[in-house]
Amino acid sequence: MSTTTKPSGSAAPKRSFRTLPWVAVFGPGLVVMLADTDVGSIITAGQSGVQWGYKLLLVQFILMPVLYVVQELTVRLGIFTGKGHGELIREAFGPKWAWLSAAGLAVAAIGALLTEFSGVAGIGDLFGLPHYVSLPLAAAALLAVVVTGSYRRVERVAMIVGLFELAFFFVAWAARPDLGLMAYQSLHAPIFDPNYEYLVAANIGAVIMPWMVFYQQSAVADKKLKAEHYAAAKWDTAIGAVVTQLVMAAVLIAAAASIRPHAPQASLSTVGQMSQAMTPYLGANVGRIIFGLGVLGAGMVAAIVASLALAWGLGEVAGYRRSLEFHPLKAKWFYGVYAACVVGGATLVGVYPNLISLNVGVQVMNALLLPLVLGFLVRLAMVTLPEAQKLKGPYMWVVFIVCGITCVFGVMGGIGGLL
Repeated sequence: MSTTTKPSGSAAPKRSFRTLPWVAVFGPGLVVMLADTDVGSIITAGQSGVQWGYKLLLVQFILMPVLYVVQELTVRLGIFTGKGHGELIREAFGPKWAWLSAAGLAVAAIGALLTEFSGVAGIGDLFGLPHYVSLPLAAAALLAVVVTGSYRRVERVAMIVGLFELAFFFVAWAARPDLGLMAYQSLHAPIFDPNYEYLVAANIGAVIMPWMVFYQQSAVADKKLKAEHYAAAKWDTAIGAVVTQLVMAAVLIAAAASIRPHAPQASLSTVGQMSQAMTPYLGANVGRIIFGLGVLGAGMVAAIVASLALAWGLGEVAGYRRSLEFHPLKAKWFYGVYAACVVGGATLVGVYPNLISLNVGVQVMNALLLPLVLGFLVRLAMVTLPEAQKLKGPYMWVVFIVCGITCVFGVMGGIGGLL
């Protein structure tokens, strides 16, 4: 396999953002954050609202700065090294550690794809489309988006599709939540209850995922962002962190306001169950359409990101060509891995529909992977960056504390809930 990592010559046109407005820098952060609010995350937020009312609402806002701290490191690494996450791990720590990180990425990405396609199948069910129609249509659309051979085109499509998630703000408003009860419950959480801790872990895992780290760093490198774009790229990440957590909060509020008062024991392991439980209180037809658009947008953009993250990550470790700027015939392994992810995910959900009940469990799995993911990320920021950009001083300790507490809550909550 070729070890060429960047397009050159006539194989791919060179691009520069020096003459473009700062808005052109936006994209990787917003896309990865929209993908962060994927189908599994939506179901996790819905379960949180039904089981605990608004008692997990404050967690969504606490996770905003945590998400920013983690993803900003990927921006910094991507800009100032020009390399993807897996490639940096291989160079800094050796191939064995790189393959370990890639294995964690593969587990998380496959779990994510199962949840995304389960969401697509669930929305198809709402509108009378059988799985053998909805799943192939979704897979074909995802393949068509990427084979264009242009990162910027993929980015634009992902952002447009992901904006359908804003429909959840309408869902939350239409549910007419009790603001007084929301404020009270948010500040009175049963933090020592194992079941509560399990959903805290699931919400942490729904926010910080291995494929997000790989995707954003690789996307920044593929987009060829430079030091002068760093400030705008941080804003891209910060805005995305706020938007994604507001969407999570909106789903939680909608579930707490519309489902919990009437059906506190409702099972919400699938988007179909969630829609059936929620839309009667929002208006069956309008509620179904708006809820469906939100879930479909979330699932499709997350499927793009998770699949590309795995294709990039494996390429960085294995050394095959990996860039959306290459024609598919010149980067067969890269596009092949992406296609295998998409087709395999759709096929598995179609053949084994019971896999869709694993949505919350997938998020807990992400939480259990946090020590590996954040450990590599923080260490890379300490040893591979130029001196001026290295993680050091007071901010280094802030990052240590934030990542350490996040790992502890994620792992202990996940283990406690499983026991």
